[in-house]
Amino acid sequence: MIIDVKGLRKSFGSNEVLTGIDLAVADGEVVCVVGPSGSGKSTLLRCLNRLEEITGGEVTVDGHTLTDPKVKIDDVRAEIGMVFQQFNLFPNMTVLENIIEAPIHVLGKSKADSVAEAKSLLKKVGLEEKADEHPSRLSGGQQQRVAIARALAMSPEILLLDEVTSALDPELVGDVLEVLRDIAETTDITMLLVTHEMQFAREVSHRVMMFDGGQVLEEGPPDQLFNNPQHERTRSFLSSVQ
Repeated sequence: MIIDVKGLRKSFGSNEVLTGIDLAVADGEVVCVVGPSGSGKSTLLRCLNRLEEITGGEVTVDGHTLTDPKVKIDDVRAEIGMVFQQFNLFPNMTVLENIIEAPIHVLGKSKADSVAEAKSLLKKVGLEEKADEHPSRLSGGQQQRVAIARALAMSPEILLLDEVTSALDPELVGDVLEVLRDIAETTDITMLLVTHEMQFAREVSHRVMMFDGGQVLEEGPPDQLFNNPQHERTRSFLSSVQ
């Protein structure tokens, strides 16, 4: 398993947000995490690259145990791409500069190779003509597609996506989902997505996890979870969002 989580707990003061999570994700698997807001889904993703410190349990990512003090977390993060609700692009840089920054300064790639790869990725996300624009001149959907291209530029083994369409106007959501669909279908990148887009989860994922109260209530193939949920909380949640 490329992601293996055992008994993960995360507390903020006296508030326990993750209450003992067990989950495993296979190499190349696409897993969608669904559930109500405030249930700990985003915190789970942030623990997987230790943007949040882990309170208890064990998290192993691509063979690296994140709670092991000998593990160099920057080496692990180099294998994990993360895309957030907010796009987090550098406003003082052009689109192209945003994408080549980390490959050059973190991976040590040449500028020429990084630029060529960035242009290829911009073509993949349908924004090749925006290379020299600054983020402020792009729509939200375009900025999110740049953020996805920037994550892909690091050639990640794993892509973590935290409600990447939730900050977008509805008419912009489709373009971003189409990019994610293409990544899922044409690459072997392992993808773990927190999403409220139920139809997308149904069509693209190998497996869907229902999350509530800081724990995984149930999981299974999308047809099973959406058509025949076993847990009452899952049934009530799905009936409210579909």
